[in-house]
Amino acid sequence: MLKNILLFFIFVFPILASAQIIGKITNTQGEGLPFVNIYIKDSQRGTTSNAEGNYQLAVEKADSYEIVFQFLGYSTKTVQVAPGKFPYELNITLTEEATSLDEVVVDARINPADRIIQAVIANKSKVLERQNAYTADFYSRGLWKVQNAPKSILGQEIDLGSGLDSTRSGIIYLSETISTISYRAPDDFKEKITASKVSGDDQGFSFNSAQEAEYSFYENTIDLNAALVSPIAEYAFTYYKFKLVGTFYENAKLINKIEVLPKRENDRVFTGFIYVVEDDWQLYGAELTTTGNAIQVPFIETLVFKHNFIYNKEENVWVKRSQTIDFSFKMFGFGGDGRFTAVYENYDFQPDFGKKSFTNEVLAFAEGANKKDSLYWENVRPVPLTSEEQNDYVVKDSLQIVEHSKAYMDSVDAGHNAFKLLDPLLGYTYENSYDRWRFSVGSPLFNLRFNTLQGWNSAVDLNYSSWTENYESSFNANLKANYGLSDERLRFMGGISKRYDRITRRTLWLQGGQEVKQFNAQEPIPSLVNSIATLFWERNYLKAYDRSFTEIGYSEELFNGFQLYASLDYAKRQPLFNTTDYVLIKNDFEYTSNNPLAPGDFKTPALQTHELATFNLSARIHFDQKYMSYPDGKFNVGDSKYPTLDLAVEQGFGGSTGKLNFTRLGTRISQEIALGNKGSLQYSLGGGTFMHGDAISFVDYRHFNGNQTRLNLNVGSITNFNLLPYYDLSTNKSYFEGHLEHDFKGYILGKIPGIRALNLNLLAGAKLLAREVGKPYSELSLGLGNLGFGKFRFLRVDYVRSYFNGGSDGAFVFGLKF
Repeated sequence: MLKNILLFFIFVFPILASAQIIGKITNTQGEGLPFVNIYIKDSQRGTTSNAEGNYQLAVEKADSYEIVFQFLGYSTKTVQVAPGKFPYELNITLTEEATSLDEVVVDARINPADRIIQAVIANKSKVLERQNAYTADFYSRGLWKVQNAPKSILGQEIDLGSGLDSTRSGIIYLSETISTISYRAPDDFKEKITASKVSGDDQGFSFNSAQEAEYSFYENTIDLNAALVSPIAEYAFTYYKFKLVGTFYENAKLINKIEVLPKRENDRVFTGFIYVVEDDWQLYGAELTTTGNAIQVPFIETLVFKHNFIYNKEENVWVKRSQTIDFSFKMFGFGGDGRFTAVYENYDFQPDFGKKSFTNEVLAFAEGANKKDSLYWENVRPVPLTSEEQNDYVVKDSLQIVEHSKAYMDSVDAGHNAFKLLDPLLGYTYENSYDRWRFSVGSPLFNLRFNTLQGWNSAVDLNYSSWTENYESSFNANLKANYGLSDERLRFMGGISKRYDRITRRTLWLQGGQEVKQFNAQEPIPSLVNSIATLFWERNYLKAYDRSFTEIGYSEELFNGFQLYASLDYAKRQPLFNTTDYVLIKNDFEYTSNNPLAPGDFKTPALQTHELATFNLSARIHFDQKYMSYPDGKFNVGDSKYPTLDLAVEQGFGGSTGKLNFTRLGTRISQEIALGNKGSLQYSLGGGTFMHGDAISFVDYRHFNGNQTRLNLNVGSITNFNLLPYYDLSTNKSYFEGHLEHDFKGYILGKIPGIRALNLNLLAGAKLLAREVGKPYSELSLGLGNLGFGKFRFLRVDYVRSYFNGGSDGAFVFGLKF
């Protein structure tokens, strides 16, 4: 109780012992002005008002200060103060800027706004050059709020924490960081977080990141899922119209206020205003808005960027002082909003960087970063908390003591663990949150499938998992029982696995049992899709064999960017035959046999019963992989300008006969390349060869991910063919496959009247498969992405032409794309 009272006073009242100038900034109507820049003239010391207009500015001592109050759309005010005691209260009223066109020289031959934008574009390289290396202090705050959140979505309970009121509205995420950042062009970056705070979790570490929060309109595009074109991009006039609204003075500097207007609806663009300093031809500020439609994230309603810049005399450059990103979202009948706030100060544009100043580690935490008390935060926080944020900290920090107690966690678990009538069909989970373990039984109804090898079949999964605090390590044990009505066989499979940490993610596993396994171990035919195709269209695409096996495996990131995988298994492989000809809807087709090499031969198996040991060793290399170091884990940054390389060797040995033994070598290189406003390009090139593979089992052939269902559900992967039969081109010789796809993301369709209103993406692809023996196979495709309805736009459709052995075929393929 005493701690809660102290926290309340710390949050609500200023710290009397600190030298602070405090107050509230309002407009002429008395309304608080959020995110006003406040700084001491000719210094880098400053702060920013919060969403309610309150501010607190730390000063070193009682002295005379000139304090500048700067806010876009309002006249900048400079106030001379000489505080005699602290805290010193200074309330300020700002008046709206009276813009005029009196200073504009009118030339009928040119739009004055165009002249200004052209000058800014021409000056961009000089501005970026002056900021090509620096250090700075950085503050960030992240805030998410929801309104009227449901208790469940599609039957799944939604736990949004303890910060919601009776209407299930309130703050669900609030965190802050204090850090130092270092930058060197073009892409060296380092952030050291010295303080981190997460509401409701005194052991937590914020996921706010300076690098991920950096958005510069001086770049040609801003990457927000889609690449949005900056109003001062090299090709800005292709996307925007500009209108000079008026001018005003900032001290002796003339500031131009320019309205930014998109030329076309649904382009990847912004709307709003930018402010440009005359003669300096640099940004003074920006208020730019985009939408979820523009970035193709439908549940986002709006994104509003506000950038404020201050003048740096030494470098003759206007540098970013603060940035806010306001967002709103709506989905599944509820919505919310939030804000990410960033403040930059104490720039040093002459840093002493050496060869070892930057590494692949882009973020790290100082020791004890999450242990700072409220007194520390009250003194260093450049943007005061709002009353709502203060209350969230007080309430959640108090509740976490209760919520982490055994009594509370047991009571919550009791509600979740209550057994329901339909649980035997739908699945059941029992959890002990305090002791950190969970036991679950899978749903036999949701696991119900059909294939011609087993007939109707289902499985029951038993799973046990446990974890340490903060999930640093985990253990899992599972057992699966599968029964087929037609083949009348009960198969068991089980295993255990242990992950030791979240830095190298060293994992060991042991599993074994009996299963129906597809010949292609990558399982390109989803069992549910095969069930539907078999029952309704009499297309039994799934081909499999019976596998009894024991396997041990290991994986670990041995060093940054180098992930190693190894497994050893010993298996008995037996052929399977069709055991049923049942079909729901009779068609003109007939079931094929389970022999992919001879679909019409129902007596000859694709393999003879045999035993074989297999050792797999593979490595995935991410060149120049950047990563973030957290005290309890390492998190790799996905985007890289270099490709990813996969290397693999598979050794079959100890076979029933020596002819079954083999060696296969394989490699693959893949990458996604961002092309700015022209979209993105993905490619994947792979190949391999066999040694001593002439008489190996069909199971061990190199099988390629084909598709005969006209559905492509492999979201995020381009390594599947669209029309290739599953096993027709499997090989035990050398092979090469290449996949290429370009997502134009509105670059082409966004320029076509009528069509651009649909907000679709043009997709173009090409695929090639070449083998040592046989003719090459290729595909060309053209498709549309971002299809759907309302906020659900994750569908795609492609028209694909395949070419093989002198013939050609075509079909539409439907799929998913996020």
